[in-house]
Amino acid sequence: MSRQFELAGKSGARYRYSALEEERFLPPAGANFVIARLTKEGATVIFAGETDNLANQVWRQALEKARGAYADAAVLTRLNVTRAVREAERVDLIEEHQPPMNLAAR
Repeated sequence: MSRQFELAGKSGARYRYSALEEERFLPPAGANFVIARLTKEGATVIFAGETDNLANQVWRQALEKARGAYADAAVLTRLNVTRAVREAERVDLIEEHQPPMNLAAR
C-alpha cells in the first residue's frame, strides 16, 4: 500500500493524497495530482494540477520540470470524478500552499 499524505486547502478542507508509483498501472479516471517534496514531516507542494484521465500521464511533464529544480520531487494523486470538484480542490490547494510552479505559470 502506498504512503498517504494529508494536504489542507485554504478553505480548511483536508485532502488525502497517495504517493504514485510511476511504473504502476494507472486508472483512466479523473484525478487531482500534486508534485511535492516528501519528508517525514509531510509534503511540500511544488505544483498542483488535475486531469480527466490519470492514465494519460499529463503529470509526467510537470514532474520532469520539477525535478530540474527538486531532484527528489514525487507525484501524489487523489481520484476525483467530476471536473468541478477537481478544479475547486486544485484552486483551494494553490491558495493555501502557493506552489512555485503554479505561481510561475500565472
